[in-house]
Amino acid sequence: MDSLIAASARALAAGDALGALKRVALREDPPALALRGIAMAQLGEHVRARELLRKAARGFGSHEQLSRARCVVAEAEVALAMRDLGGSPRALVSASATLQAGGDRVNAVQARLIAARRSLLLGRLDEAASLLGGLESQGLPPVLAAVAELSAAELALRLLQTQAARTALQRARQAANRAQVPSLLAEVADACAAFDRPAAHRLDKDGEQVLRLDEVQALLASDALVVDACRHGLRSGGEWVPLARRPVLFTLARELAAAWPDDVAREDLIASAFRTRRPDETHRARLRVEMGRLRALAAPMADVDATARGFVLKPRHARQVALLAPPIDGEQGALVALLSDGAAWSTSALAQALGASQRTVQRALAELEADGRVRSIGQARARRWLAPPLAEFTTILLLPAALQLD
Repeated sequence: MDSLIAASARALAAGDALGALKRVALREDPPALALRGIAMAQLGEHVRARELLRKAARGFGSHEQLSRARCVVAEAEVALAMRDLGGSPRALVSASATLQAGGDRVNAVQARLIAARRSLLLGRLDEAASLLGGLESQGLPPVLAAVAELSAAELALRLLQTQAARTALQRARQAANRAQVPSLLAEVADACAAFDRPAAHRLDKDGEQVLRLDEVQALLASDALVVDACRHGLRSGGEWVPLARRPVLFTLARELAAAWPDDVAREDLIASAFRTRRPDETHRARLRVEMGRLRALAAPMADVDATARGFVLKPRHARQVALLAPPIDGEQGALVALLSDGAAWSTSALAQALGASQRTVQRALAELEADGRVRSIGQARARRWLAPPLAEFTTILLLPAALQLD
């Protein structure tokens, strides 16, 4: 590796993308193309970065498998930054195995972290936990150690393990302080601020209460029967009944929880669950059927009793019923939450992450754009969506900082 390539790699490791470009901007050999691609990605020029990395991968010979695998890893992180979540991760898994076999532990770990972060974005928490399990940040470069701890903290936050998340963020801060990369320090600080942001609302007939993450965890660990509108299910103690695939049943449970300890009129339940203001006997019959299904599913936790005017929820062991709602409710709330990471998302990536159709996502984005809560850049297939106002720092793109090009 010549002196300019080495100097450019050191500049990238320190977060100095412009300094790296100054050294290799006019070179067309594969190592220089790879470094240029990484630098362009760190500057936000993801499309150009992808082109350069693919060109570099083609330029390496068959005897340079490690260098080609590093380019695959770098391109995978560019795709992650572009929120291009389609396609198969098999190329990344193969590159990770090649790097591990070749003794390049740093970039093999980087490939594993990219796969874990992709799983986190798609909500595949078990898959992310498997990828992060057994991953030791000891002995890694500070930048990569910080990314590993940030990923572990995000997984813990999504699982509402706040103490584990705080511990991981503390280690991430220590690693970021050693790395002294400004954008990485900013991302750690932003992650730490998540503990003080509203995480959910507790609703009842008397009003609402804003809860932080630790308060949500305490509520779920209490003896209350929680109707969780964040995850769409019922929780009491250690028992959990998912209703994400039963939207009518969850709507009924939510209405009953919101009115507890009072009952809810049949007409109001029909209007909420079946979206009609003119119920007839068929709607009342369907309501009886759906209430029977809800009663069967909720039996370990609560009874659903009929009253003269409607139905009432009666917890079996819990002393109270709590309705937990996200800070911004509905499909629009989920979109705003995804866009709040500062990255530019395509409609297809948002649909994949939400498990919804592209048409549904497009309608919700159009409404949010009309309200000034999101903005778009680009046109047609190149259109991407962002949440304004833009923060001072966006989510960092951390490509292999220790990219070794033999």
